This record gives sequence, C-alpha cells and structure tokens, in this order.
Amino acid sequence: MEPVRIAVVGGGLIGKRHLEEVDRSEDALVHSIVEPGPDGEVLAEQYGVPLYATLGELLAGDKPDGVILATPNRLHGEGGLACIAAGVPVIVEKPIADTVANAITLVEAGEAAGVPVLTGHHRNYSPVMAKAREIVNSGRLGPLVAVVGTAMFYKPDDYYDVGGGWRRMPGGGPILLNLIHEMNNLLSLVGDVVRVQAVTSNATRGFPVEDTAAIILTFANGALGTFMLSDAAGSARSWEQTAKENLTYSSFDDEDCYHIAGTDGSLSVPTMRVRTFPGKRSWWEPLDTVVDDVERSDPLANQITHFAAVIRGGAEPICTARDGLKALQVVEAVTEAARTGGIVEIA
Repeated sequence: MEPVRIAVVGGGLIGKRHLEEVDRSEDALVHSIVEPGPDGEVLAEQYGVPLYATLGELLAGDKPDGVILATPNRLHGEGGLACIAAGVPVIVEKPIADTVANAITLVEAGEAAGVPVLTGHHRNYSPVMAKAREIVNSGRLGPLVAVVGTAMFYKPDDYYDVGGGWRRMPGGGPILLNLIHEMNNLLSLVGDVVRVQAVTSNATRGFPVEDTAAIILTFANGALGTFMLSDAAGSARSWEQTAKENLTYSSFDDEDCYHIAGTDGSLSVPTMRVRTFPGKRSWWEPLDTVVDDVERSDPLANQITHFAAVIRGGAEPICTARDGLKALQVVEAVTEAARTGGIVEIA
C-alpha cells in the first residue's frame, strides 16, 4: 500500500515533531512544508520537499492527501476551513480554534462537507489512554460516580522569560496552556461535562496570570469530578511525569494523575490499578486489585498511523473536531467560572 502524502503547515516546535513522525512512518511521507519564516528553507532542504509560503499556495497546487496544521492558535480556524474547502483531510493541532465560536464554525463546516477534521490531542493515541477507555467501557467499574484528576508540576523560572514574558500574563497560565489536554482525557474517559465551578490563585508567583486552579466538574452521566492544576507545585502528579511516554520528563512509577470510581470498582491512571469487589459491595469488604498491562508506544507516531487510515477511508477519527470543541468549551467555562466566581453551564 502506497504511503499517504502529508503536508505539515508550521515549522515551529510541534510542527518539527510532526515532520519527524511523518518521515519515520511506513504509512505516510512528507509531501511539502508551509512555513514563511527562515526555518522553512532549512526544513524543506532537510526533507527534500517543496516549500510554500502560505496554505493557500499549497492547496492551489499539487494537493496533498492530508494536512497537519501546526500554526499559531489564532490561525487554526482559518486553516481548517481552507482544508475543508479543498476537500483535504486535516489534523488541527490543539486547541481546535482560538475561541469556541470559531471552533463551532470549523466543526459545522467539516461535518457538512464530510471532510475528516481531527483535533491533535495526541494523548488519545496513547496505549495508556486506550487501555483506560477499554476498562471504563467494559463496565468493570460499574456506573461512574466520581473522578479525581491532578496536573501538578513545577515550571522553572526561565520558562516565563521566553518571548518577552508573555507566559506571565493572562492567557499564558496553566488553564489555557495545559488544562485542555487534561479535559480531553477526562472527556474521553468519563463523558461530556455540563457544569463547571473553579477558583484560581496567583499567590505563589504573583504574576497577573494564575499558577494554581481548583475545579469542580459535573458530567452528563451524573458523575462528579475535581481537578487540581498547578504549575508551581513540587509534585509528580501530572501526565508527563507518570505516563512514561515523553522521556524528556522524569518518571515516577508509583504516581497516578487520574482516579476514576464507579459503584463496582475504581481505576487509577496511568498505573492501571483496578480495584473491584469480588462479592458484596461494602467498605467493610476487601477489594481485589489487579494491574492491567500496557505496552507503551509513541502517541504522536500512533496519531500519524491513524490519520493515514482515516485518509484511506479505513477508520473513523478517534478525536474529531467536535471532540476538540468540547475540550475547548470546558476550558473556556473554567476561565469564566474562575473570573465570576459562579457556576457555568455548558450547553
């Protein structure tokens, strides 16, 4: 089977990662690169492919089989719509758009045209998340009751010096930069969120943006959740430090970042500890504990393999544009709830 031809739009950090994964893949090859900056020529020479200054130029010429949009957030909606108009399947890096309104426009356009639009929440392609979804969907835990999530880590001081210090300002904190990954994970495990409450604090660093947030989530199935988020915490309870999928981070085998409980048992992620009642359900009774094995692999590489299958018509998208919209809606609701101190409903 011939590899699918994928164009990568954007030559920044994540765009370069996508280029590496497409180039390594047996299912895909690099068709071209769109990057108007100085890195464009270097990357085009490195991969031996045509370079375009704009997405419009690419789509007007030798159209690829698929596009990966790794541009700044404000360009996601516009770029996605251009791919839809050209009939080209596309992965739009998270967030799916810079606002919920723009995301809705993109989602509706893709669904109306029948063009596959995927959101680049790469953790969906993690074997850990796939196993967790399998356990939850199997019914082993019973109806879900509660979920506890954490993303607590410490970003070094020099992290905030990049780009003139924009990460110290509103929009540069962990809610908009990190929480969207976590919400996408929880949505895929527990289901839609319908109500949000939140409080934030900047007491640790004193920047105009938050460093810590406490969030309460109400899910459509009736389950309740809490999520603790901080980029100023000396803690290992984050996906990056527990999932063992990105080796640039230290890893701690005994830590979890999500705990999901149903009436019959519970699951801790990513240790994959499953505790269930062998008989009578009671806090006086012991719980059986098993650890489900997971063979780890690179989610970004798995995403390319899946995208190739979608392009060929052999698979339905695992993480659609609508899934990306739902994650963005939760994050915007968290921001609004923290700002107002009220409860925010998600339609």
